[in-house]
Order: sequence, then structure tokens, then C-alpha cells
Amino acid sequence: MVQKLDTLTETPSQTAGPYVHIGCIPSFAGVEGVYPEDLGLRAVEQGAKGETITITGSVHDGTGWTLRDAMLESWQADAVGLYPGQDGADPKVNGFCRFAADKDSGEFTLQTIKPGAVPGPDGTWQAPHIALWIVARGINTGLQTRIYFEDEDNSADPLLARIEQRPRVETLIAKKTGDGQYRFDIRLQGDGETVFLDI
Repeated sequence: MVQKLDTLTETPSQTAGPYVHIGCIPSFAGVEGVYPEDLGLRAVEQGAKGETITITGSVHDGTGWTLRDAMLESWQADAVGLYPGQDGADPKVNGFCRFAADKDSGEFTLQTIKPGAVPGPDGTWQAPHIALWIVARGINTGLQTRIYFEDEDNSADPLLARIEQRPRVETLIAKKTGDGQYRFDIRLQGDGETVFLDI
């Protein structure tokens, strides 16, 4: 006999924190020995081809407050625009990295190589970019966005071309601050709100 479920109600949604760090990056949370090393500790291994870059930034809420419990995941192509598993992809680029904002400052750092342009299925090319997924206290569903680079030609990128409010494109562009150094801040709401993707 099948039990009727018409008396049950939906439970409230749960935000990602504070336990997401313990489950996803236990060493960062101070829990040692769960894994030999946290999954996604590095996007690239020593000897990866391409320009080594460092991206720093922070995640801000609608009041401008810096979130110190944000966790991010990145996914990217190698220096010639190939993803892991594709023929000819750089074996030293795993493409995936999981990292967190500093507990005191709220700053995050991603050290990787600059990705190449990625061919699209219809003969178009996506400008060099890194995909990001962001979770933190108060975010019920992880947010997806991208990092593009101000020193690359982004004019023909099909995703950027679809953003109708053209000034908002700038919210996806990392600013160059030095040789191999970029700044990318994420704003969840308010002035300068980052473009998030529904994918």
C-alpha cells in the first residue's frame, strides 16, 4: 500500500554555510586528515603551459559588506582553449579549483594559467574566460558567473553579446593590476551587481 503524502509540507531551504567548508574543503576549515589534500586544491600543476596569473577579489553583499565565508569553484580551459579530456589538452591543467575567501579579510585568490579562447559549437569563439560558482551564508542556490580579462578582445564573445544592459558587461571583466595580476570583485546586489548566469 502506498502512503499518501498530501499532509507533508516543504521544509525551509538551507543556505550553504557555515558547514560547506567542513564538507568541501576540510583542511581550510581546520579539519585535517580527511583526505590527502582537499579536492580542487589547484587548477593547474607545476609545468602547465601558458601565462601564470593570479586573480584576487572578494564577494560583497547588497550593503557592501565583504563576505568572509564565501567558497568558490572555478572551471577553465587550458592556454589553447581546450578542456581536460579533450584531445590535445594540457595534462597539467585539470581546469577545476575550489577555494575560499580569507576568514579575516574576505579576499580570495586563484592562481592558475590564463585560459585561451574556446571554440563554440557553431564556429564562434568564446573569449578567454573562467567560469565561477559562488556559495556563502545567505545564498540558497549557488551563483554562476564568469571572469573575462580586460586585456583580451572580448568584443565577439557570444555570452557577453547577449547582455542587453551594456554597462553591466564590465561586471564580468577582471582588471589588470600588474604583470600576471588581476582583480575581480563580485557584488551580489545593488550598484555594480555582477551578472549571474542561469545555467
